[in-house]
Amino acid sequence: MNRDALYSFVFKGILTDEALDKTERIKKSRFGNEEFKKLHQTLGIDELDEELVIKAQKMAIVYTAICAFENMVRQFVSKKLLENKGENWWQDCVSEKIRNRAESRREEENKIRWHTPRGDSIINYTEFGDLLSIIRNTENWPYFEPHIYSIEWADQIIKTLERSRNVIMHSGELVNQDIERIGMYIRDWINQVG
Repeated sequence: MNRDALYSFVFKGILTDEALDKTERIKKSRFGNEEFKKLHQTLGIDELDEELVIKAQKMAIVYTAICAFENMVRQFVSKKLLENKGENWWQDCVSEKIRNRAESRREEENKIRWHTPRGDSIINYTEFGDLLSIIRNTENWPYFEPHIYSIEWADQIIKTLERSRNVIMHSGELVNQDIERIGMYIRDWINQVG
């Protein structure tokens, strides 16, 4: 491809991208104000008790952080075991108890075809604490040890965040001290593990 043809190709791509933006296409990774308003309306938020909505919105932000962190740990566990044990890591590196519980959850959810499943990967059906058990497994620990300060450190972070997650998931409200601890633990994990 000569230089003019390459320039033309790239320029047409930029123009196409701009034209699509003008049609207000929704980007997958973006949740903007319009999407927020539509969701707000769909769920009837304006009809609920305003004070309870404000408290729930505060906890929704905290939950967002915990949810993203939990899924980040899932990705980390999957990636490390896939790199070191290969495609059969789930069978080879996860206890039968955890595998059975996760597979049972997935089977149960598959029966309810009208509802969105948790995800494509079987690890999405594990509990938050199960991830720690997988990391802690003596055969798996060497793959995680270079990244995790100590198993006790990881245990403290995951158990605390799981406890906070459970409070929020059962419509409870965390105090600011708990919220600050969550932020500190998430930042500590990211700084240590990546």
